[in-house]
Amino acid sequence: MSDGWRDLLRGVIHPWHHDQFGHMNVRYYAHFFDDAVFHLYPEFGISLQRLIDEYGVHSVTAKTTTTFIQEAKAGDLIRIDGGVTRVGGKSVSFFMRMFNIDTGELHATYEIIEVFFDPNTRKSAPIPADIKEQLSSVLVEP
Repeated sequence: MSDGWRDLLRGVIHPWHHDQFGHMNVRYYAHFFDDAVFHLYPEFGISLQRLIDEYGVHSVTAKTTTTFIQEAKAGDLIRIDGGVTRVGGKSVSFFMRMFNIDTGELHATYEIIEVFFDPNTRKSAPIPADIKEQLSSVLVEP
C-alpha cells in the first residue's frame, strides 16, 4: 500500500468475547488491537529482532487510547489496519482502526504511543536514525 495504511489483522468475534450486555467486552478489543501491534513494525519493513540485534533497543507501549464507535457482535468478521501518525526523537505514534469486513462499519479506533527502550539501562532511547527515516516516510492522517 503506498498510502501508508497497512492491514495488520483479521479475525472473527465469537460468543465468548461477549459480556452480559450481548456485545464484545472491552477487554477483547484490547486483545485484538494488542495482537495487531505486533505486526506494525514488520509491516513497515522493520524487524523487531533487528532492532535488538543491531541497535540494542526495542519499543514498549507507553500509552493507548481506545475509542468505541459501533459494537461488535458474535459472527462479525473484523479487519484492523494501522498507520504511523507521528515520529519523535524517542517515540512513535500509531493509529489503528477496526472495521467490520461485511459492512465496512468502523467498530473502534486505537491510538498507541510506543517508546524506544534500552533493556540494559531500563530507560528510553533515541530512535535509530534509519528507523526514524523509514517510519517518517509513511506518515498518515487519522
